[in-house]
Amino acid sequence: MSAGSRARGAIEEVGSVAVLGIRSIKTLFRTRFEGREFVYQLEQLGVRSMAIASATAVFVGIVMTIQFGVFMEKYGAKEALGRVIGISEARELAPALTSLVVGSRIAAGMAAEIGSMAVTEQIDAIRALGADPIRKLVVPRVVASVVIMPLIACIALVLGMIAAMVVGITSYGLSGPTFVSAALDAVTLQDYLSGLSKTPVFGFLVAILGCHFGMTTHGGTEGVGASTTKSVVVVSITILVADALLTQLFVAL
Repeated sequence: MSAGSRARGAIEEVGSVAVLGIRSIKTLFRTRFEGREFVYQLEQLGVRSMAIASATAVFVGIVMTIQFGVFMEKYGAKEALGRVIGISEARELAPALTSLVVGSRIAAGMAAEIGSMAVTEQIDAIRALGADPIRKLVVPRVVASVVIMPLIACIALVLGMIAAMVVGITSYGLSGPTFVSAALDAVTLQDYLSGLSKTPVFGFLVAILGCHFGMTTHGGTEGVGASTTKSVVVVSITILVADALLTQLFVAL
C-alpha cells in the first residue's frame, strides 16, 4: 500500500470518527436516553476498572516519590516533597496517566463487544428492527465514559497521594502532617481543575474510538482481534496528543 493510500485511509478514518461523535451528540439530545443501559455501562466501565486504576495510582505515586525524594534529599529539600508530588498528581499524573491506562481497557472492551455484534450481524438486526444502533450501543457508552473518568481520576489522586505519603514517611523520615500540609499549600484549585477538566474529554474520545472500531469490524473473529488491538493503540496515542493540546490550552489561559 502506497503512502498516499495510507494517508487517504487515515483521513477517512478520522472523518468517520468525527461523524460518529457528532451523530452521538445529536442522538443524545434528540431521542430517548437508554437509562438502563447507561447504568449497566457505569458498572462495566467504572466499577470493573477500579482495580487497574487503583494499582496504577498507587504505584505511580510510589515511584514518583522515590524518584523525587532521592534528588530532593540530596539537596536538603525533602520537606518540599509533598509540594512536588501534589502538583504532579493533581495536574498530570492522576488525570492523564490513569485515563491512559483505564481508557485503553475501556476502548478494548467496547471494540471487542461491539465488534462481536458486528461480525455476527446483530447490529444489522437492530437496524432491521427499526432501532438506531447509535442510540442503543454508542450513546450509553459515551455518556458513561464521560461521567466515570473524572470520578476515577479523583480516586486515583487520593490513592496516589496516600501512597506517596507512606513512602515519604517510611523512606525519608517525613511526618504525615508535614507532607499533607506541604501538598495542600502548593496545590491550588486551578491546579486541581486543570487536571480534572481533561478527563471528560478523554472519556469522550475513548468511548467514540472504541465504538467506532467495534462498529467497523469485519472479517470474523480475526477482525475482532484486529479491531481490539487497533483501538488500544489509537486510544493511547489520542489521549497523549489530547493531553498535550489541553495542557497547552490551560497554561495559556
